[in-house]
Amino acid sequence: MTLSIDFIDETEQLSERDTELIQGILNFAANKEEVEENSEVSVTFVSNERIREINREYRHKDQPTDVISFALEELGEDEIEVIGGDIPRLLGDIIISVERAKEQAEEYNHSFSRELGFLSLHGFLHLLGYDHIEEEDEKKMFQRQKDILDEYGLTRE
Repeated sequence: MTLSIDFIDETEQLSERDTELIQGILNFAANKEEVEENSEVSVTFVSNERIREINREYRHKDQPTDVISFALEELGEDEIEVIGGDIPRLLGDIIISVERAKEQAEEYNHSFSRELGFLSLHGFLHLLGYDHIEEEDEKKMFQRQKDILDEYGLTRE
């Protein structure tokens, strides 16, 4: 399984190893979730200030957060689904605060790599329709995250 992943690092803080890890975990998850070959996703790394702006604008929450996802397959009002044989599946955008990832890695006493992998997978599962608003959905999503991370070998250290 190969996803087409567009990485944008606005912070210029990530290493090639970091992006390779994320590419690996997202491709592994895509295979587990049976996502179509060559589906597309973008992953953008931002500051706390930038993710706060995005959170305020789109979620009406004036605070930084760790990850935000924008699923392109969720049709809004008056939007029309585009279907075509040769069009790749566009999953959407994952935006991660690098500062927040570092803070949470320290808080949870695990590596920055583990936190990046977790946040990337969390955002990716949102793009595939997983959610955690309702308690039952939360249990399902968080168990799926744990299963994928464990099987991939990215466990809490």
